[in-house]
Amino acid sequence: MKHISILVPETAVVEAVADPRYMFTAANRFLEAEGRSPLFDVQLVGCKKEIRLNNDLFSVHTDSLIKDIKKTDLIFIPALSGDMKTALQANKELVPWIVDQYKNGAEVASLCIGAFLLASTGLLKGKKCSTHWSSGNEFRSMFPDVELVDGSIITEEHGLYSSGGANSYWNLLLYLLEKYTNRNIAILASKYFAIDIDRDSQSAFMLFEGQKGHEDEDILKAQMFIEKNYQEKITVDQLADLLSIGRRSFERRFKKATNNTVVEYIQRVKIEAAKRSFESSRKNINEVMFNVGYTDTKAFRTIFKKITGLTPIEYRNKYNKQAVVA
Repeated sequence: MKHISILVPETAVVEAVADPRYMFTAANRFLEAEGRSPLFDVQLVGCKKEIRLNNDLFSVHTDSLIKDIKKTDLIFIPALSGDMKTALQANKELVPWIVDQYKNGAEVASLCIGAFLLASTGLLKGKKCSTHWSSGNEFRSMFPDVELVDGSIITEEHGLYSSGGANSYWNLLLYLLEKYTNRNIAILASKYFAIDIDRDSQSAFMLFEGQKGHEDEDILKAQMFIEKNYQEKITVDQLADLLSIGRRSFERRFKKATNNTVVEYIQRVKIEAAKRSFESSRKNINEVMFNVGYTDTKAFRTIFKKITGLTPIEYRNKYNKQAVVA
């Protein structure tokens, strides 16, 4: 029997508490239907017997208190809501228990921005992690010693798992279910819950907004210039000259401020504009490509797929039904 502990932190997103419980209790039914014994002992655990969420709209009753759980096999850390620093302070009592259980052999999985609580344990130091794409900049600022993997739905390292944003955590649930049972049960669950099994990227859902929460005024000017003139061919030397900064110093400061190289930032701004065009217009691939400043079809397609996980045609067909009909 595998013991699964689903944490119920203060400010938890209630769906991220209920969904793993639903998945693994359903898996027990699938196993029984095959004539096998249930495999999972699923419990909601926390610091209190009752935890109120969503401004008291929901009330979750835990099965056990963390002080009573001496040994567990898998811990789920659900997504948190609200201000992350406040949420981590409210849940600091959970941290020593998570660390002790991990050292005692438990695996730990964070769902969406539950990654902030997992990272606060220190267990992710020097390791890879994923979270919701919209929280990436804040996560990097708070946990610079964790390697945040942009676009990834699932990361796994030394018994520590994380998932991408929002509903993509279902893919991590499936992944762990397959690990603990077999492929057939995972496929059955994917069909039952209508989940696209083996989806491994959230890149297609990401919106690039740029990291502007820094205080380097020169780099902010460069970012604004790029975003205003993305249709043109922009070079690193051009930007450095514009700001009267040496190229090497400019590149170093830009990377430090934005977590992107200058070239990466230019590419992402151009591709973000291309995505918006594919979503809202009937322009063909070449028209969009030229409008965002590319002239090489192969280069545009390669960079677009690297950033979004989809080819330009696949992206347009996914998000623009009018273009597909046309």
